Amino acid sequence: MRAVLRRHIAGREEEVFKCGELFVDFSKRLVEVKGAPVHLTPNEYDILKMLAQNAGKVVTRQQIMKEIWQKDDQFEGIDHLLRVTISNLRYKIEPFPERPAYVLTEPGIGYRLRSEF
Repeated sequence: MRAVLRRHIAGREEEVFKCGELFVDFSKRLVEVKGAPVHLTPNEYDILKMLAQNAGKVVTRQQIMKEIWQKDDQFEGIDHLLRVTISNLRYKIEPFPERPAYVLTEPGIGYRLRSEF
């Protein structure tokens, strides 16, 4: 019985991401900053979810583009779209978008979501 309960609780923890004042509930598709709901576009949410599920790890631009836009061979134009989408996401969730605290850029590689404060 304890093992079943432990697995059930562990599974529920994976449905939520929290770092500082950023809260993401994957099962409800809910994003909050300082307790206030944040309205994201589908692509912004999908990128945030992908980064949150890999929090602390670098996710390459190619991985994001392949997952979000299903492109694996031609990234022209989509790379710019990714940068704009990340910028819009930062504007919505960061306290100071010009100095990101959550969505960090790994120059020449991709992006990383901070896993803790």
